[in-house]
This record gives sequence, structure tokens and C-alpha cells, in this order.
Amino acid sequence: MNVIKNLLKLFLVYFLLITNSLSTNPSEFIDSISNEASGILSSKLSDNEKVTKLKIIAENSVDIDGVGLYTLGKHRKTLTDEQKIEYKKLFKEYFLKSFSGRLVVYNDAKIAVLSEEVKNEKYTIVYSKLIGSADRPEVKIDWRVYTKNPEKPLIRDLVIEGLSLARTQKEEFNSIIENNGGDISALFANLRKFLEK
Repeated sequence: MNVIKNLLKLFLVYFLLITNSLSTNPSEFIDSISNEASGILSSKLSDNEKVTKLKIIAENSVDIDGVGLYTLGKHRKTLTDEQKIEYKKLFKEYFLKSFSGRLVVYNDAKIAVLSEEVKNEKYTIVYSKLIGSADRPEVKIDWRVYTKNPEKPLIRDLVIEGLSLARTQKEEFNSIIENNGGDISALFANLRKFLEK
């Protein structure tokens, strides 16, 4: 019995050492979450169940707070502490609903990771493609991965066929604010309206 216990302890220590020595490189990170999302999308789960699982993936793999601040641009400097808290909550709900709602229609999405380019110690670009099918063409997707903590990489942006989703969102938010005399509450109202749909 003691021999079995000792073997189990030895195995546990070995497993922990191996696990802790592995760092997640950006390409493996993107490949892993892409495969996980693909498995969910091609499953027999209901759309609501798929959305729930996709939201969990996004919460764990995307720097939602960082993306949210970026999309506010210059307007983030004018927020009060209360507005920052409200915006952070609204943007997270908006992002998760928008992200999962767009993805759930793809039931056969398969992404192939092609290569990566380390820009600096904080950022790596992972190049990939959405494999084409009879219904849609191949799509080039570049992932901007924040790697300040190499054990916990996070997605900061997706560039689809040369179009940055974060930059597009930033331009949209800026337009809403500017068209309402610089009033940030107009953006908040717009986000709430989207969430109520």
C-alpha cells in the first residue's frame, strides 16, 4: 500500500513539475482555443448552450478590459470613476454577446495556424486562416496576442483580411460619442440598447 502511495506522490510531483515548466506559446494558445471553439460550434448543443460555452472561452482568452479601454480612445480620459466602473461592465457584456452571437452561426469553422511573429516582449502576431468551405471562401485572420505574462497570453485584437476589429470598434464608438456632442452617456445608452435585444 505504501509503495502505491509513494508512486502516486512521485507521479503527482513529476506532473506538477512538467506542467509548471511549460509556457504557452502564442501559436499553441490560438490553436488550442480555436480547436475548442470549433468543437463547440460543430457539436449538437443548442445555440444557447453554444453561446454560454463560447462566452467562457472569450472571458478566459481575451483581454476584454484592455480592448474596452482601447475602443474608447481619447474619451477614456474624461471618464469619472463611476463611469469607468459602468463602462467596464457594459463593455464586457456587449463584447461577450457580440462575440458569441457572431460565431454561433459557424457550425463548421476550422482555423489553421500558419506562423507567428514576435513583435516585442509584450506582443506576438499569430497568422492563421479560416479554412474555406463550399459556402464561404478562405479568410485570413491575424491574432494580436498580449504576452507580457507568457504563462497567461491574452488576445487583444483580430485582424480579418487586413481589417482590425478593435480599431473598427473604436471608430464606431467615437462616432457615436462625437455625434452626440461628446456625451459619453450616449455610448452607454447605445450599449444598453444592444444588450436589451
